[in-house]
Amino acid sequence: MEGKLIIFAAPSGSGKSTIINSIMADGGDEQLNLHFSISATSRAPRGKEQNGVEYFFLTPDEFRQKIANDEFIEYEEVYPNKFYGTLKSQVDKQLADGENVVFDVDVNGALRIKQLYGKRALSIFIQPPSIEELRHRLESRGTDAPEVINDRIKRAEYELSQAEKFDEVVINDILEVAQVEALALVEDFIGE
Repeated sequence: MEGKLIIFAAPSGSGKSTIINSIMADGGDEQLNLHFSISATSRAPRGKEQNGVEYFFLTPDEFRQKIANDEFIEYEEVYPNKFYGTLKSQVDKQLADGENVVFDVDVNGALRIKQLYGKRALSIFIQPPSIEELRHRLESRGTDAPEVINDRIKRAEYELSQAEKFDEVVINDILEVAQVEALALVEDFIGE
């Protein structure tokens, strides 16, 4: 039986990664047969990262050639010559193997994946309770300069305007509640 796609997107600081990791840690990778999508990138490997495990590492020219060949479901040039994207061939292989593929992508990438795969994909938007709370979370991390936080807030305002285009919206006001809600949505979708 072919797998399904579960797509998560959210503004930075919304708790998306924490929610996804809790679903995977709760046995999602075994009982629900959830597997992360392995993205491609043109950046160099960091630490002990291995090609085909954490990412598929490509040169910027290789990445551009794959773009020209329409080999990506979605991609973005985050910085000059620093590309990230999802290869169609990798996702199709995972789906054919019966894996339910989990995506942790930006809003635009999520909407492209949903458009391409339709009812085989569940798109979930993780929403902060408010912009003010999002700013507070970003500031309390202590990892970003004020101008970076301001840029992230501006981007978050755009991303929040796209939430209605998703199949489901989970408001992360209380993390434990949002984790349970997101897990239930994934379980229901896979069980269909």
